[in-house]
Amino acid sequence: MTLPLMPAAAGRRNGWRFAGAAVLVLLALGVTGRPGGAQESEAFSATVTVDATGETAAKARDKARTDGQRRALAVIVERLSGTGAPAKLPKLDDNAITDLVASFEVANERMSAVRYVADYTFHFRPSDIRRIAGAAAASGPEQAGKEPGKEQPGKEQPGRPMILIPVYQSGVQSRLWDDPNPWRDSWERQPAAAGAARIVVPLGDAGDIAAIDADKARAGDVEALAGVARRNGGEEAVVAVAAIRGPPERPAGLDVTLRRYRAGRLVDSRSTALTANPGDSASDLLGRAVASIVSDIGSFWKKEPAPRYDQEGSLTAVLPIASLDDWLRARERLGAVPTIRKLALVAMSRQEATIEIGYVGNIDQLKSGLAQISLDLVRDDSLWRLARTGRGPGPGPGRTP
Repeated sequence: MTLPLMPAAAGRRNGWRFAGAAVLVLLALGVTGRPGGAQESEAFSATVTVDATGETAAKARDKARTDGQRRALAVIVERLSGTGAPAKLPKLDDNAITDLVASFEVANERMSAVRYVADYTFHFRPSDIRRIAGAAAASGPEQAGKEPGKEQPGKEQPGRPMILIPVYQSGVQSRLWDDPNPWRDSWERQPAAAGAARIVVPLGDAGDIAAIDADKARAGDVEALAGVARRNGGEEAVVAVAAIRGPPERPAGLDVTLRRYRAGRLVDSRSTALTANPGDSASDLLGRAVASIVSDIGSFWKKEPAPRYDQEGSLTAVLPIASLDDWLRARERLGAVPTIRKLALVAMSRQEATIEIGYVGNIDQLKSGLAQISLDLVRDDSLWRLARTGRGPGPGPGRTP
């Protein structure tokens, strides 16, 4: 009882396939139509959104359908039992639940090589569902002592997901939806860690492409970030920029910058660097970075909102650089400092870059933010200088002032 994969249609540039209009699928259960009248059918039907990953698109699709039918059954039983609380379903295995399904419909089907997303509408057999709903109503709320409609004390309720925007930096080129983007591919292959805040990577369909691109993501475009978060069911967007150090075939390491936005405003940022192990490929490094972020996402962000500043300032500073790539990485990390609102290149030579920094708050707050990326802001006569401290990865590979 598997749903055949739909033919690929012309779609977004990174290879996602769109299955087209809704498809009615009748399971091979000896049923030729929807049971009962229209009113009865609606009472025993539910629509759920499924999103699953697997070794192949077919396996992801089967996993999504199995999960979807169980969730749809819970919705209908809760509706019919009249308890006002999550229904306590009898212990049914996947095959038993499949036998309760009369038919199902699929809409908005999208898939990649390892991920499957769709909207499923399941129609269940009324006689069997009435029996299950009656048993659920008799047993009351799922947990003893829990009032209908009340949250279980001490139990964390699922919130809206973080919408992650994976931008891959290759030299001076930034990629988001365009192929190749091995950074996005690594996120699509990585399952969410148990207990971690849910992370959703947009599919990159036509709506996502219209909402935001790599340049808008890197620039922190307020409308674009808020828009892509809303259309993917979240309130927060995390822009994750990854840049490989060295040639992709023999990488030396990986620099990752994460910026967290809420309602289009930057509320936090982090930078980290990974060193390649002997024999590591670019894919290995990117996969390790994804796994680390997913594992630590619950404690990664500050609990408090970004501090509020009531003053603004601007200064010109000189930063030592070792190469053009060094400057590009330095610019990326400087842009992640929450106090910095403007960054402009004034002049550049082979050894240094002169930059104008617009910031909010006072000098001490700016220095504190720069210290997080291993830079000291020091005054040399009448000139500001950015000195690399050597306590961390710094803005780029060159750490000698």
